[in-house]
Amino acid sequence: MSAEQPHLAVIGAGPAGLAAALAAAGRGVHVTLVDSADAVGGQFYRQPTAALRARRPKALHHQWRTWRRIGEALDRHLAAGHITHLPEHHAWCVEKHPDRRRDQRPDRQPNPQPPRRFTVHALLGPEQETPVAVPADAVLLATGGYENVLPFPGWTLPGVVTAGGAQAMLKGALVVPGRAAVVAGTGPLLLPVATGLAAAGVSVAALVESADPKAFVRRAGRLARRPDKLVEGAGFAAELLRRRVRTLVRHTVVEAHGVDRLEAVTVAAIDAQGRVRPGTERRIPCDTLAVGHGMLPHTDLAESLGCRIDGVHVYVDDEQRTDVPGVWAAGETTGIGGAALSLAEGHIAGRSATARLRGREPDSHAWAAAAKSRGALREFFAALSAVYAPPAHWAERVTDDTVVCRCEEVTAGSVREAVGELGAGDLRTVKLLTRAGMGWCQGRMCGAAVAGITGCREGAARRLLARPVPLGVLARAGDAEDPEDTPAG
Repeated sequence: MSAEQPHLAVIGAGPAGLAAALAAAGRGVHVTLVDSADAVGGQFYRQPTAALRARRPKALHHQWRTWRRIGEALDRHLAAGHITHLPEHHAWCVEKHPDRRRDQRPDRQPNPQPPRRFTVHALLGPEQETPVAVPADAVLLATGGYENVLPFPGWTLPGVVTAGGAQAMLKGALVVPGRAAVVAGTGPLLLPVATGLAAAGVSVAALVESADPKAFVRRAGRLARRPDKLVEGAGFAAELLRRRVRTLVRHTVVEAHGVDRLEAVTVAAIDAQGRVRPGTERRIPCDTLAVGHGMLPHTDLAESLGCRIDGVHVYVDDEQRTDVPGVWAAGETTGIGGAALSLAEGHIAGRSATARLRGREPDSHAWAAAAKSRGALREFFAALSAVYAPPAHWAERVTDDTVVCRCEEVTAGSVREAVGELGAGDLRTVKLLTRAGMGWCQGRMCGAAVAGITGCREGAARRLLARPVPLGVLARAGDAEDPEDTPAG
């Protein structure tokens, strides 16, 4: 990489990050691709571990041709040195430096390379103890999303997993979580999870979806603008029908049962207001419950940089720029919308960053097709998210003895007491009074649950660090060399 060549750090190697990296590298920008996984692809393009020697890896995926094109292009740029891939690098902070040149005192040799504007701080490897600093002129956040976990009695039993967790086990390790499964919750992810488990030999006793089919009819006009997505969903539904998987709509999980592990779940029908209809409960034997209620954007790094957060996602303009100069964002971190939307946003962000880094005004006509796709997909997923909203009164079914924060073992009763008896009026106060959200996950797993149970408004967490960091790393962070002298990885 020459001293004059602009340097873009892309954090996250899922669809958005890969599209951005390819767009920028193909136009003369050196890209460092920082990712926590050991291989590129993210959750959507997750591949079986090479040591497993999967004979038909594409059997677990759709859009396989798109993935092959992305992989081949990435290999070319890696071989040419246009992209540097840093796997198992867990980014915990992005440091923004003042826009200044290096001190040019007479007693110092001039630095031929201007200082980089940012430093991405990461922890290396599974142990996440070795610090790494990655300098960059600009940063593109493609940090994806995580599952929205809503508790219910029995949800901590072994055998209860998230829907995305079940899918990750199947895609990445070629293993299934059990022999008899119920897939439950709400959202489009449930369909590929149920079909994937069934295709892998799991007996899927039921797909339990809380959404009301009438909600699709009310939004038929907006949904019909993306017939490809409707066809994709219909294909999953047909596969479930072929495999005789029972589908229960407008139903929800009431409780999971078992002693040492999951043995059965109770599901029930819900009314138009989202409350359980008495007398509709039924018990389904199973050893696995894959449950999910949609996704939430990862915004931690954006928050620590001071980027504007709209609701729960990062704000971006038409170029995918945040309101912090030199920082772009794309994919699920700007709003949940699937792989196709992430690819479009990543491509736009990569091209915009390329032009801006070279001091040019971007030509939006160059990404007109991607922008058109982005607009249509955003509208489609806005309608879809309204259809797949969790049942309005789910929190009423959470008993006081149900653990809400698993890290700190805080129950729903303690959370309710903080509001009802101790006067907490916001999530931060609830956290201080109960320790809910102070554990290893920093509230990612329980934040939405605590908000729902307390009735407090959920917003950006404003975490200083994106993940737990050893104190020794923090103590040494200020002693490192200047960012422009730090090797990338």
